[in-house]
This record gives sequence, structure tokens and C-alpha cells, in this order.
Amino acid sequence: MKVWPNPFIEDRADPHILRHGQRWYFTGSVPDYDSLELRCADTLMGLRDAEPVTVWRKPDTGPCRELIWAPELHQIDGVWVIYFCAAPSREQIDGLCQHRMFTLVCDGNDPMTGSWQESHQIATPLDTFSLDGTYCFHQGRHWYLWAQQNPNVAGNTFIYLAELSNLWTLKGEPLMLSHPEFRWEKKGGDGVNGVNEAPTTLAHGDRLFVAYSAAATDENYGMGLLWINKDADPLQLSNWIKLDHAVLSTDEKNEQYGPGHSCFTTDENGRDVLVYHSRNHTGISEGPAHVRHTRLKYFCWDEEGMPDFGVPPC
Repeated sequence: MKVWPNPFIEDRADPHILRHGQRWYFTGSVPDYDSLELRCADTLMGLRDAEPVTVWRKPDTGPCRELIWAPELHQIDGVWVIYFCAAPSREQIDGLCQHRMFTLVCDGNDPMTGSWQESHQIATPLDTFSLDGTYCFHQGRHWYLWAQQNPNVAGNTFIYLAELSNLWTLKGEPLMLSHPEFRWEKKGGDGVNGVNEAPTTLAHGDRLFVAYSAAATDENYGMGLLWINKDADPLQLSNWIKLDHAVLSTDEKNEQYGPGHSCFTTDENGRDVLVYHSRNHTGISEGPAHVRHTRLKYFCWDEEGMPDFGVPPC
């Protein structure tokens, strides 16, 4: 099986790859956190050298003027949309940035050349630090998952799930799907509260999986996993199962540290590919995207229908 060249794309954290028909689209956090860019190619490998196109730049004022993070491109009912998060300033309150979540909508059929319209904020019941929004179509309904701080619960961020009534409006009461509860989810940082963030979905067999990232964003960072029967009610917490250990984590032998913020795609032959970022050093250094690079790896499925992600290769 082919081994992907890694880093696949340098200095791009929070990567997201969408396969739409026979085209692949890439986006991620740019080094200066000041814009949204897309790449497009006719092959997955082609994304590596595709020319980035900047489709939006942050305004000088307003709630989206700083720290543009974690963009994702989706096509929903024929409409191209980018979900992302941004802050009104770089000021932190109680150790957290002041991000909220937003959408941009394209008025054309081609996201690379169409005009992207003014952002809409995704309002949640809690007006608190929120980020890493993602979209999922499941059971004939549109769903949105994200990470958010809840000031009434001990912890930094938790994963929430809600149905969408339109591209940027939540429907009904969100479900707190996952919170930091296991030791590995609380490693690093203050070592107490912990983080759950960067949810992404994957349907396979009779299950819908949600992968997420947890722990401090240095070498402690890793990927966890929840799943549910495809016919079960996603808004019933008891229907979900959560593993008590990370499914992808630091591999010192390969000098890959803090793998996470993942998504899933397929190659031209339909083989499953994990997309994620990681560092080649411990700690958090300053510089472009804090020196996190986009990486790819194939993964497989075991006899029980569970994904086996292995270890992050060098």
C-alpha cells in the first residue's frame, strides 16, 4: 500500500479534506490566522502541490477580526459553506480566547471561483468560547458538532451536538456529547480540567463514529473515539459509547508528537485515509501555525468493525 509523503502540507494546522465527486478540496488554519484559503485537485495527492486560493480575509473590525481557526468546507443541499471560528481580539479571559463560530456561504457552483458572502454567527445557548464546528448528514437530517466551554461544569471545552434548521441555526437543545473524564484527556495544561475538541464524523457499517481530540495541544494531544448504532437516536446520550483511551497518540520512535484535529477522506480507489496534524517536536513553539503540519495515513478496520488507526508514521 502506498505511503503518503509526510508532512503532506507544511504549516497547516486543523486540516480538513473534502472529497466531492472526483475532486478533493483542502483547507486548514493558515500561519497568520488572518484568512481562509482553499485548494482543489483531481486527485488526493494533487492537493499537495495545488495552488492555494484565498477566498476570504478577516475584516478590520467586528467579531471575526482575529485568530481565524479550523475552517471546514462542506456542500449542503447544493450550497457551498465554510464553517470556521474567529475572535474579536487576541485578548484572553480566564486563560481562553474569545472565539465564536461562523459560516461563509458561496453564491456560485464552484467554491474556488464563486463569491463568498458575509459571515453568519452560529448562536448557541451558551455565549462562551466555542470552536471547531463540523457538519454531518445522518438519518436524513443535518447535524452540527462543535467544542465549547460550559462555565457551569469543570473543564475547558466539551463536545456538543445539535440538529440544524439551516446552515447556521441550531434546532432544539444541544446535547453535551463528551467531556474530559479519562486521565489521558486531562494530560498537560493544568492537568485537571482537560479538553475535548475538534469533533469529526465517520460512518461505517452499522455505526456512526465521532473522533475528537483531547489533552493539552503539545505532545500530550491525541485522538479519542465515540460511536453509536446508525439507527439509534443521536440526541440520547445513553446510546453513545466512548473509549477510555486514545486511538492515536504521540509516537516518540517516529518523532511524531500530539497528533489530532483529524478528519476522514478516501483516495481514488475508495481506501480510507485519516487526515490530521502533528508536530515533530515536543512542547509548543512559536512560529507558523505553531509548526503543526498536515499529515495523511491509511487506516483499516478490525473484525468487530472498529477503526484501527495505528501510530503516526514519520
